[in-house]
Amino acid sequence: MKITVEQDKCVAAGQCAATAPDVFDQREEDGVVVLLTDDPPAELADDVRDAAAVCPALAIHIAHWTPRTTP
Repeated sequence: MKITVEQDKCVAAGQCAATAPDVFDQREEDGVVVLLTDDPPAELADDVRDAAAVCPALAIHIAHWTPRTTP
C-alpha cells in the first residue's frame, strides 16, 4: 500500500486522524493532514481505507505497491 495526500485539498476535518491515528495526524496551526507514514503495515490497511473513504475533500489516495524483491 502506498499513500499520498493532497494537503492543498484538505479541509482539516480531522476524520483521517481520528480513523487511522498511526498513519495520519493534523498540523497544529491549521489542522491540515500530515502523513506519518506513506507505507503503513498491512494490519492498518482497513483503517487507512476507512480514513480515505470518510475524507470529505477526497484528499487521500491509496495505491497498491509491491516492494522489490531481491533475486
